[in-house]
Amino acid sequence: MHDYGSFTFESKSEVLEKSKRFWNPDKTQFWTDAGVDLVIDRREDYFLWDMSGRRLIDLHLNGGTYNLGHRNAEVVAAVSDAMTRFDVGNHHFPSVARTALAEALIQTAPSGLTKVAYGSGGGEAIDIALKSARHATGKRKIVSIVKAYHGHTGLALATGDDRFAKIFLSDRPDEFVQVPFGDLAAMEQALSRRDVAAVIMETIPATYGFPLPEPGYLEAVKALTETYDALYIADEVQTGLMRTGELWGITKHGITPDIMVTGKGLSGGIYPITAALLNDRAAQWLDQDGFAHISTFGGAEIGCVAALKTLEITTRPEVRSMVHYIAALMREGLEAIQAQYPDWLVGIRQNGVVVGLEFDHPEGAKYVMRQLYELGVWAIFSTLDPRVLQFKPGILMPRNLCEDVLDRLDVAVGRARSEARNTDRRAK
Repeated sequence: MHDYGSFTFESKSEVLEKSKRFWNPDKTQFWTDAGVDLVIDRREDYFLWDMSGRRLIDLHLNGGTYNLGHRNAEVVAAVSDAMTRFDVGNHHFPSVARTALAEALIQTAPSGLTKVAYGSGGGEAIDIALKSARHATGKRKIVSIVKAYHGHTGLALATGDDRFAKIFLSDRPDEFVQVPFGDLAAMEQALSRRDVAAVIMETIPATYGFPLPEPGYLEAVKALTETYDALYIADEVQTGLMRTGELWGITKHGITPDIMVTGKGLSGGIYPITAALLNDRAAQWLDQDGFAHISTFGGAEIGCVAALKTLEITTRPEVRSMVHYIAALMREGLEAIQAQYPDWLVGIRQNGVVVGLEFDHPEGAKYVMRQLYELGVWAIFSTLDPRVLQFKPGILMPRNLCEDVLDRLDVAVGRARSEARNTDRRAK
């Protein structure tokens, strides 16, 4: 019997069966078929425990949601204390918690961003960003990147890959245009008619496998938006909050975006909260009609307290130094593994602790993911490029755990290489 206080389950198999019946049959079956029968039970720091009691080191972090580890003690304490005073709050009225977090975000943001609009999930914050750009420019068209991913809500969904947009009839080529990542000529052509409200880009496209922008590319895109009177929206949901070694990845390119979106790790994984940070032009609607976007749970006050503590931890000088140390340690270890398997691990895409490992097989990352899972590490393949494994160390991960992960990865890469080649031989 597994007793969770307000509910119980007899076994993991019962959870899996009811998950298919009441929650998401396809996703539940996908992971079972993939050999990942994970049902997360206890979680702490950078560890997960399956219902069976098996421990896993978390190198997925739910897209960076758990940058500070699971149930970070300082964030939990801040939220526990906040619950003696706060709840979700009332979205219609000024709020001490929302105001305090907005001020903290603006003080740490790239210069020129002056207002904050809150959401409860990343897609909602992206929708706010796109709506703000349309209002500011009086234009409808949005340009994003082929294989982009910006969330699953209405407008956000239309900016992403067709796999997610078409199923809900959200592909709108007349309003949402996509160009290849790194192709400046295509970007300029998309902007040249001056009918584009905004270009939205992840600083490093995560679901596409973390392809790194060529030097000068993002800067050139920003210049094009200025030339053709479009806004630049930086999606920092996965690259913000110190993952690149700076609080916001976009600042490493010297870019001040017109709008910046943050989420996932903003509350330390304790309470849902996201935000769109706007410059004066993008924030005009807040002066014109502050009721134009309403979100009951956007900027929930307990979430604001969690985010304030998360932001305070993340901006400590020693944390920034820690990220640079972890990045260097991982780079050295990853290069040593690549030297053993240069024909299999063919690319290391790294910016801070944002890491994508590229394998010489169309589904190479899936093989490595399964072997890592067997060895007690959870890392996930890139949905839109299964050659690439998303490899995401936490920003507070201690040295001994980093070295443990590298040792396990070394074994997993070798095993995956053999498994993939044996499978391919049998298929022939």
